[in-house]
Amino acid sequence: MDIRVLQYFLAVAREENITKAAEVLHMTQPPLSRQLKDLENELGKQLFVRENRKITLTEEGMILRRRAEEMVALMEKTKAEISLSSQSITGNIYIGGGETEGFRLVSRVAEKVRLKHPGIQYHLFSGNADDVAERLDRGLLDFGILIEPVDLKKYDFIKLPTRNQWGLLMRRDHPLAGKESILPSDLLGIPLIASRQSIAHNELSGWLRKEYESLNIAATYNLLYNASLMVEENVGCALCLDGIIPEYKNSPLCFRPLAPKIEVGLDIVWKKYQIFTRAAEVFLEILQEEVKNFMNH
Repeated sequence: MDIRVLQYFLAVAREENITKAAEVLHMTQPPLSRQLKDLENELGKQLFVRENRKITLTEEGMILRRRAEEMVALMEKTKAEISLSSQSITGNIYIGGGETEGFRLVSRVAEKVRLKHPGIQYHLFSGNADDVAERLDRGLLDFGILIEPVDLKKYDFIKLPTRNQWGLLMRRDHPLAGKESILPSDLLGIPLIASRQSIAHNELSGWLRKEYESLNIAATYNLLYNASLMVEENVGCALCLDGIIPEYKNSPLCFRPLAPKIEVGLDIVWKKYQIFTRAAEVFLEILQEEVKNFMNH
């Protein structure tokens, strides 16, 4: 399967029209149509539904689109790495992670690296642990920031010197807002918005014990910002980590920690035996220095 043909396929998927895609690709329509037909023949599957003025993807076409985007992105990343001058430290660093205040330390490292090497660019991907691990394994990320507990057998890692605390994000007019901390029994009967990755897989289920089966889960979330809007609109209260949604004067929301306290650590990870670009090597070196300095103070 030619990477060039995948780029043609993606152009048609984006434009939903062969004529427009051909214009974008600076080619004529007949050879583009022929390439797409050859791709369908190679895969033995119909990839497009051809209507009068619009082309839509079949189910198989949507699967190929996701994979093709990953393959083309990996190719572009590889080409950029190979073409970098060995004399100057420039290039791209790809970092993925969930929403957490612990990312602030990584951000400070990124700024220190850019002050020394302004030719380095960062590309961030936000997602849960499964999303980040999948992209790490496919070579689309250099580093991933994962919230513990996490299986680290496949990775080398540095434990970040920060801790986050689980709690409940709620409206300030909620009855529980008057409490200093939230007990398991407080959650019974109220609609909750829970993290898809955490509610069944980390310490929360142990903290809740038998109450876990009685929770009223109104919604689940991947990243917290949109969930916080649902909290504002009174859909429910969100189980989440502290520091992600800031509390400011006149904020409609407030955060209360769980009791007994549940704290989690963060790890920045990369694939074992990873061959880094020089830019990624420099980032890792300064990160190690920053973590060491933080621990010494």
